[in-house]
Amino acid sequence: MKLAVLKETDAGETRVAIVPKSISKLKGLGFEVIVQSDAGKNAAFADDEYTKAGASIASSAAEAMSGADLIIKVNPPTKEEVGHLKKGQIWMSQLFHRLNEELLGDLKNAGVSAFSLDAMPRISRAQSMDVLSSQSNLSGYKSVITGADHLGKIFPMLMTAAGTVTPAKVLIFGVGVAGLQAIATAKRLGAIVQATDVRPECKEQTESLGAKFITVEDDGVKTEGGYAKEVTAEYLAKQKEAVNKSLAQADLVITTALVQGAKAPILISKEQIELMKNGSVIIDMAVAKGGNTALSKPDEVVHHNGVKIVGVSNFPAQIPTNSSELLSRNIDTFLGHLISDGKFNWDMEDEITTGTLVVNNQTATA
Repeated sequence: MKLAVLKETDAGETRVAIVPKSISKLKGLGFEVIVQSDAGKNAAFADDEYTKAGASIASSAAEAMSGADLIIKVNPPTKEEVGHLKKGQIWMSQLFHRLNEELLGDLKNAGVSAFSLDAMPRISRAQSMDVLSSQSNLSGYKSVITGADHLGKIFPMLMTAAGTVTPAKVLIFGVGVAGLQAIATAKRLGAIVQATDVRPECKEQTESLGAKFITVEDDGVKTEGGYAKEVTAEYLAKQKEAVNKSLAQADLVITTALVQGAKAPILISKEQIELMKNGSVIIDMAVAKGGNTALSKPDEVVHHNGVKIVGVSNFPAQIPTNSSELLSRNIDTFLGHLISDGKFNWDMEDEITTGTLVVNNQTATA
């Protein structure tokens, strides 16, 4: 089987789906690996590292895709890449399929099957294959570092001959993978940290990291697959009231809340931003999905009433070496799950396969 790794084309994307370290594992699964030239350049992986690992280099996406059985990328295919696809091939990348019906139709019409990496089920045996978790972990770390860069004060308490510097106060909305890493990073840097989440089970996780959890006594939340699925208006009103005091005192606020397959919820209104201190900073990690504040803009810094609202749409791309390494490990582990005796094992009773196989053309599964 031939596996093609394509160079990313999205603006600002620096990651690569497969790093040289994964080549030996892929070859052991029965793949001949072809990498588009400079696919790993922005993540500090040169073409000669891939060739030394046993891969071959293609000069273009079209050349890499020609004759490939499996094509892998970080992000969804472009129109041009879809045009190069041939019947019977398999595509694998993040597809965000619930928001990309037109793309799924194009892939189906092209006669290919497609796995959506971001659709990995949140179950224990799939943790090592979960690209969203691995990338969110790094994003949570980077969000705090970015907040520190924008904040006009340091995080830890500092006692000096000139007096005592008080520690920064950090408030984190959303205690998922990104939120937990943000809590841990802010605590390591010496900040006083509070966090809030609509899921009450997050209280214990928050407190285990030394942060205070803002509790809302209400049962108006339904969850599914680790995400909040439904939240009542009454609950949101109570949460808003509960966090406003902490919001007004916070130096740095980090928002991480996402709803699977839908636009990100607005957690901080314009009026709430106006409650915040002059010089405070908001880092909106959900800006690519619409944002968690009423004023966030993708990849822009918005100034309002003395508050900076920083929208970063792709944190993993800011640390491409580490994010590519983790992503590659997720993918090679996933392929190890899917491949048996040098062939794809299309087990349609397996939750991992059925959860990620979003386009299934029988010509590719025969």
